Amino acid sequence: MTLADFYHSLSEDQPAKHWSVQLQSLWFDAKGDWKNAHDLVDLLEDRKSAHVHAYLHRVEGDQWNARYWYNRAKQPECRLDLKEERDALISSLLP
Repeated sequence: MTLADFYHSLSEDQPAKHWSVQLQSLWFDAKGDWKNAHDLVDLLEDRKSAHVHAYLHRVEGDQWNARYWYNRAKQPECRLDLKEERDALISSLLP
């Protein structure tokens, strides 16, 4: 699967069930559904989820909370624009 395939899937009603929860979260974000995206990773403790969580708080505009989650993910605070960061995250999670 490619990044283009991921974006093509946005025409569907739901993300693929076999995708990771983190990739499903980013799918909802790409569809403009921040709440569902956030709800999927909100209570997860792993580093990948924390990284997606950090990105989502950047989308929300909550830089303090984003910094907290970047720290939990052991990632530097991202300086890319939001779409570039989302694309990098998606690419790192593609099956």
